[in-house]
Amino acid sequence: MFPRIAFFGTPEFAVPSLRRLVSAGAPLAVVVTQPDRPRGRGIKTTPPPTKVFALSAGIPVLQAERIKERGVLERIASFGCECAVVVAYGQLLPQMLLDLFPLGVLNVHASLLPRYRGAAPIQRALLSGDTTTGVSIMLLDAGMDTGPVLARREIPIVEDDCFGTVHERLAHDGADLLCDVIPRWKAGLLHPEPQPDSLATYAPPIRKEELRLSWGLSARSLVNAIRAFDPLPGAFTIFGTKRLKCFSGKLLSWKRVGGNAGEVLGGSETGLVVLGGDGMALSIGELQLEGQKRLAAADFLRGHPIPQGTVLQ
Repeated sequence: MFPRIAFFGTPEFAVPSLRRLVSAGAPLAVVVTQPDRPRGRGIKTTPPPTKVFALSAGIPVLQAERIKERGVLERIASFGCECAVVVAYGQLLPQMLLDLFPLGVLNVHASLLPRYRGAAPIQRALLSGDTTTGVSIMLLDAGMDTGPVLARREIPIVEDDCFGTVHERLAHDGADLLCDVIPRWKAGLLHPEPQPDSLATYAPPIRKEELRLSWGLSARSLVNAIRAFDPLPGAFTIFGTKRLKCFSGKLLSWKRVGGNAGEVLGGSETGLVVLGGDGMALSIGELQLEGQKRLAAADFLRGHPIPQGTVLQ
């Protein structure tokens, strides 16, 4: 049995949870999301994915620039919800909002808390070369992902995974886990587990400078960076005077003595082969020159040859 729910969420990651709640027959009173924003090359004003889905499902939508505005809080309170669900909403919720809900505020977080508290848990897990990650359902408090955990689900990160594939799996696993947790939480069958702060690690937002590949790093670290930003926003290097985004990175099993970090060694079945800072090689399976389409490396190189010995910057 589901309580009456207010759903807070904005990007595509939140849509599977919203869709799953609707499918399960949960009484969703309102979807609270960010305002419509300009997106894309045409700077067209676009609604958040959760708004699009909510309107198609006949759920009222509330958009607010600042959730702390008194009128906004009063409007949310007027829906009389027992519980709130937060999935990548995009703003910290103040304590006075958390206090509106007798059953608390449940958050779907894309890590195995207390690991990777913060805004970029999936990217940070991939950058670190982790082989497992997961999703946690926690009760929000006033801190940054510090509340007690109700449930976790672990998934492996395999060699071919990138941000896009892990994001997709965690969005759906989080949705399934959320729909399992809410009725059990309402029935008093779950006991919140406090997070040990001593084990906490953090996932701050990705900085723009982190997107540029630093060829002096090990080949493994470079592959991790390529995976962490695939498909968006894309790790890049400089080719000529333009940005060259790199995708589908793979670590190769051989090492070269001598050579320069970032030196192009040629091509292989898996893509453009480049030397890492530790002498190990990696391949880049897909490339996208600034202002152009993403292409398989072989197709890209037919139109934009990169001679052996070129050192990427």
